[in-house]
Formats: sequence, structure tokens, C-alpha cells
Amino acid sequence: MFHNHSQRMSTVCAPCLDRWSVKRSSQGFSIVSAIFLLVVLAALGTFMVVFSTAQHTTSATDLEGSRAYWAARSGLDWGMYQALDPVARTTYACATTCAFATPPCTGAASAGAATNNVQMGGFTATVSCTCTPVCQAGTFTQVFTLVANACNQPSAGACPHVGVPTGSTYVERQVTSMVAF
Repeated sequence: MFHNHSQRMSTVCAPCLDRWSVKRSSQGFSIVSAIFLLVVLAALGTFMVVFSTAQHTTSATDLEGSRAYWAARSGLDWGMYQALDPVARTTYACATTCAFATPPCTGAASAGAATNNVQMGGFTATVSCTCTPVCQAGTFTQVFTLVANACNQPSAGACPHVGVPTGSTYVERQVTSMVAF
């Protein structure tokens, strides 16, 4: 019926031509949408992995901090036992050197001091003791100040670590107590 192409185009309705051009121009939109969706999902997945790793590291460090605290507490308990137990104190340097020159409360006072390292479960607790002789109403009393440092990477066998510790997993806790005997 129509012999040339221009005649055929002139007889096609205008709305039909618009639908054909819209359909033709929207074919690339689905690929762009799919690529955008993949990029967003990949970014979300990467964020989740990074966040999960940070959360795990924080949790592990928190647990190590708790262990260091209890190691320091155990070291403090050990030091208190050494200072206060009647049998153990006879050999504990902090207690044996803490006295007045003339008992019970006269003469020059000499303070005692000691440092010991105690190993426990992957941690080292360094317990420092200072004893001060005190005279109250004619009664001789020894006041012990105990400081316990616990860490998971001791320096030369003692805590706290001197210098820069190796790795990001270094934890240290310190507790202090005063007792009198």
C-alpha cells in the first residue's frame, strides 16, 4: 500500500511514535539501576564487615582488660597476705625492715620496701609494697601501701611495660590498697 518509508511514517499516529521513543530511551535505565544497586549493596556489606571487626576487637580488648584487673587484684591479695600473715611476714622484705630502732615506738623509723612479680594466667602482676612504721598512743603499727600493676606484655618480667608495647592488644591495670598491722 505505501511504497516509501516517509509515507509510512506520516501515517503512524503521534502517540504511537512517543511510546516507541520512550521505550527505546528507557532500555539503558535498568542496567544503570542494577549497577547502582550493586554498588550500594557492596558498600553496605563492606561497612558491616568493618563494623563487625571493630566490635570484635573492642570486645576482646575489654575482656583482656577485665582479666588484667583481676590479675592485679590477685597480686594485691597476695601482697596483703605476705604483709599480714604472721608466718609469711617473717620472710617478706617489706614487713621485716619496717620498724622503729627501739621497740615499741622510739628511735629512728626505717621504712620497708619490696617488689615482687607474680605470674598468673598469661598476665604478670608486679606488686610493690612500702611500709611506714607508725606509733599511735604508744602502740607500734605498720602501715603497708600496696600497689599492684598487671599487664599481658611485661617489660623485663615486670609491669607496667617500659617503652612502647608490641601490638595493639596490650592491656594494663593498677590497683592500690593500704592496710595496717
